[in-house]
Amino acid sequence: MGEALTDKKKRLRRSMLFLNAQKPSLIRDAYLYGPDSLMFDLEDAVAENQKDSARFSLYNALRNIDYGRSEKIVRINGLDTPHWREDVRCAVAAGCDSIRLPKTETARDISILEEEVFKAEKEFGIEEGTVLLMAAIESARGVINCMEICTASDRLFGIALSGGDYTKDLQTTLSPTGVELMGARQHMIIAARAAKVQCFDTVYTNVNDLDGFRHETEMIKQMGFDGKSLINPRQIPIVHGVFTPTDKEIEFAKKVVREIEEKSAQGIGVFTVDGKMIDIAFYDGARRTLEMARASGKLR
Repeated sequence: MGEALTDKKKRLRRSMLFLNAQKPSLIRDAYLYGPDSLMFDLEDAVAENQKDSARFSLYNALRNIDYGRSEKIVRINGLDTPHWREDVRCAVAAGCDSIRLPKTETARDISILEEEVFKAEKEFGIEEGTVLLMAAIESARGVINCMEICTASDRLFGIALSGGDYTKDLQTTLSPTGVELMGARQHMIIAARAAKVQCFDTVYTNVNDLDGFRHETEMIKQMGFDGKSLINPRQIPIVHGVFTPTDKEIEFAKKVVREIEEKSAQGIGVFTVDGKMIDIAFYDGARRTLEMARASGKLR
């Protein structure tokens, strides 16, 4: 896997804002809110008889609007529909960065998608490997198969939980505590870390309960998630705030990186920083803290 592809896969994705791809008024200025990723939805947000209209709107938006630093992800329709192949062609031709596959249950699902993306890149003269993939996990079977899904393709940068569909499959409902999602969340983050890909939490549907949203965001950050799917721009600053390191965390990360680099050169493997025992295992975490600080504007 090339270095450029690795860098693209590891980019900062704290916030993924869902947008109805059919509505120009929604997708025209969405980058102004500053999300790390924009999720243009061709699936659930679009009525069955409006799929062509949504693709037309999406194509023209991606071809003509500068979305700045926001990543452009397209959620296509599922492999069990007649729409997904044309969704892929439209998204790739328009210049999307990534494609999200809903209802992913097996590694084979990702392989099928990858083959179609490759064909579209070839058709439209786009360099092979340009378009990345992500998998939405929406069922018990998908959760069980997470590790296989995470390792199905070098293009796959991450997996995301879809809580609504997953709880339906469990024959339960979403609750304020989120206890029904804890097993899936823990299993997914373990699989993602083992496969060295990213992991994203589901949406918080009560857009007026910002305190509840903040609490859930703090919880999933502590669990190890890379970011959260969002349905309202008001949720973006909360997510970014939670995922922004404190001044104390930034200073400690600087010390860890500096000390590890210096001590490694001297052949020293274990040492202390501010009274805490540190070794090389802390290096990547400290570097990520500094990357998040730069993304948030707290560090240059």
